Amino acid sequence: MKDRETIIQFGSGKFLRSFADLFIDEANSAGQNVGKIIVVQSTEGKRSELLNRQNGRYRVHIRGMQDGLEIDRIQEVGSVSRAMTAQSDWEEILDAATSPDLRFVLSNTTEIGYQVKAEDRLNPGIPHSFPARLLELLLARFRAGATPLTIVPCELIDNNADSLKQIVRDLALFKSYEHQFIDWMSKDTIWLNTLVDRITSDPPADHPLRNKDPLLTVTEPFALWVIQSSTRGEDFIDHEKITRSDDVRPYGLRKVRILNGAHTALVCKAMPMGFETVRDAVQDDEIKSWLLELLHNEIIPAIEDRVVDPVLFAATCIERFSNPFLVHRLESI
Repeated sequence: MKDRETIIQFGSGKFLRSFADLFIDEANSAGQNVGKIIVVQSTEGKRSELLNRQNGRYRVHIRGMQDGLEIDRIQEVGSVSRAMTAQSDWEEILDAATSPDLRFVLSNTTEIGYQVKAEDRLNPGIPHSFPARLLELLLARFRAGATPLTIVPCELIDNNADSLKQIVRDLALFKSYEHQFIDWMSKDTIWLNTLVDRITSDPPADHPLRNKDPLLTVTEPFALWVIQSSTRGEDFIDHEKITRSDDVRPYGLRKVRILNGAHTALVCKAMPMGFETVRDAVQDDEIKSWLLELLHNEIIPAIEDRVVDPVLFAATCIERFSNPFLVHRLESI
């Protein structure tokens, strides 16, 4: 029997493939029977073709340091059922949106992806921006009489689900869609704020599997997915990398102040000294000592009463910065 397609995912990039899609595959392997993912690629390109050609399967190479130990393993991921492109397969996507099996929508479209394009306000037809596509997907599901969905956005935006919900609702009001639908979308649909954290990259040019698997991605062992708690949304997946919280914002504050703050500080300190990568900078005793003093004497004291385990998180960040397999250039920060 064909696996149930329970998730529509807007985004086909390496982050979701080595993050949410990997976790869903692991949950399925553990017997949770989450179901399969329909991937929607926002633009025309090769990723959807490659996913379909490889029957939704690809590899993730997990490399780096964790708790002082070197991790180096390759996992095959098989949680994707099929892939489509928004422009070419829109009617098929809307048809999938009305399936009684469908339960979740995932997305990772960047901050720009939340912007509604002018043509989506004024012209009918295939929508061009993610909020407009999500709106039409929900409308099709409502008109088909199907059950509400759970929306799990993965964009790095504060209160991402709340922001997305407001944008989609405003667009529905602008288009004068029926009030029953807007109420259903606002009150019955579940919108869960999240925070995601995992560094991913393309494989190096000399990776032995690069030619065999063009969808191969490289990622670090660390991963954190904080998902807003909901009495109606707790049946997504259980996974060791997932933390559920009534309020996601403290985790976002911790990440921005400690991880992003340390990155920015390294740019100011290490680049003028001639260092080119994060790893090389923290391997220098002088810079590492300076960074630790900055974290523990200035950054952590300013937020320690508002976040969870800042000292442990800071130690984890230093270990992540030292990843021997990750080339993170300071100029890119």
